[in-house]
Amino acid sequence: MAKMRTYGSEEFSRPLRRVLVGLLVLLLLALFLLWRIDSPRVERFRTALVDAVVPNFSWAMVPVTKAASMIDNFQSYARLYEQNQQLRDELQQMKAWKEAALQLEQKNARLLDLNQVRLDPMLTHVTGVVLADSGSPFRQSVLLNVGARDGIRDGWATMDGIGLVGRISGVGERTARVILLTDSNSRVPVVVQATGQKAILSGDNTTQPPLDFMEHPDQVQPGDQVVTSGDGEVFPAGLLVGTVALGADKRLRVVLAADYQRLEFLRVLRSHEAEPITDAGALLAPEPSQPLPEGYQGPLLPGPGLTRPAVAGGGNG
Repeated sequence: MAKMRTYGSEEFSRPLRRVLVGLLVLLLLALFLLWRIDSPRVERFRTALVDAVVPNFSWAMVPVTKAASMIDNFQSYARLYEQNQQLRDELQQMKAWKEAALQLEQKNARLLDLNQVRLDPMLTHVTGVVLADSGSPFRQSVLLNVGARDGIRDGWATMDGIGLVGRISGVGERTARVILLTDSNSRVPVVVQATGQKAILSGDNTTQPPLDFMEHPDQVQPGDQVVTSGDGEVFPAGLLVGTVALGADKRLRVVLAADYQRLEFLRVLRSHEAEPITDAGALLAPEPSQPLPEGYQGPLLPGPGLTRPAVAGGGNG
């Protein structure tokens, strides 16, 4: 029975669909003909029909309007996304330029610091660029791009823009190696300016080397300035080393003034040894070969004979 009902409903709906499709085709054909007829009366009829139907169908245009608005918004979003990507790329480029500018500014500041360091007028210097850092747990040194062709010698002191860094230890034709103050082989005679206490700055591969062999360490306070003493002619006197600090092991240590984290330019100080005076030279008159006559002063001059000068107060009488 159910099967018979199904067949009956299909037989009823199929003719109805045909009728509706036919009516729709006739309506569309009539509208087409209505819009194709060129007549004043038909034109007035079309105008009246549009005025009557279109305002009442404004709700039907809402989905179309919304869809158009969504398409416009999507296109605007795509343009914003492209602009955002361009701005991101430009920002990355600006960050790279900023980093390069900061590096140049830091280099310029270090070079200016080197020019502002006040040194002994008798000391000249050579500025070198740090080529490599061979720092390790057992050895702390750097390599400079100046060597024997620039007149560099072993033992000369090196400074950055603020304080002492180390000394030359090994010179090649074009390069030189600098042993840092933090190296375990470094020993530098220093003096605490506040008290005049002398000590040895001994490197121990830490950033704060200790002060050894100080006679009265109880007179030294943290914050006192430490400079080279010039003893032993290892370094010129008066070069800034750092400030005193109390380490975790209760030992007096030195916070180095030089920035060891950013060693890019180093100043090598030319320290020429003073020539010792071994003879009197022309400063003292030589001893006379024969005794001077009585009342005669000064060295004897070569001549045929010697005359005795008149003695004051020895007039006739």
